Amino acid sequence: MNMQDLMVYRDSGTRTVDKYLMSHEGRVIAVRRHPAVLLLPLLVVVGGLVLCALSAAATGLLWIWWLWLGALGYLTWKVIAWSVEFFLVTEHRVMVVNGVLNRNVAMMPLSKVTDIKLERSLTGRMLGYGEFVMESAGQKQALRNVKFMPYPEQLYLEVSGMIFGAEDESPD
Repeated sequence: MNMQDLMVYRDSGTRTVDKYLMSHEGRVIAVRRHPAVLLLPLLVVVGGLVLCALSAAATGLLWIWWLWLGALGYLTWKVIAWSVEFFLVTEHRVMVVNGVLNRNVAMMPLSKVTDIKLERSLTGRMLGYGEFVMESAGQKQALRNVKFMPYPEQLYLEVSGMIFGAEDESPD
């Protein structure tokens, strides 16, 4: 599977992404964050289920299940937020679009990016995600750290190639 096939996974729902692009821009990379971003809410739901079951069995209080429904609502909200959050790279800029009720668009022009670094924790290496750290010339930018990036090595190479130019230096 080549990189273009992987990028198709990005987003087929073009309305979500395309409304933030200028008329002369084409979508090059558009990915959701890695599903590992949902691990904490999932652990809250599972832990809450265990605690509510133990509490209900020990005390006989059935109202305790309303707390678990709150945790389930929290997970649902996080899944919805994850599904509408995108990391976008066009030929001119890098963006992160997020937010369910209030949409936020953090943007940095590609020409301002002076360095990009890929960081991967042990958990990130095991689960397949990484963090991009982008440095820029000038003041503090709205977009510096982008966490939970899926297939980070491939994305890092593609984004680096777009930022710094991909030159084929092979002798062939």
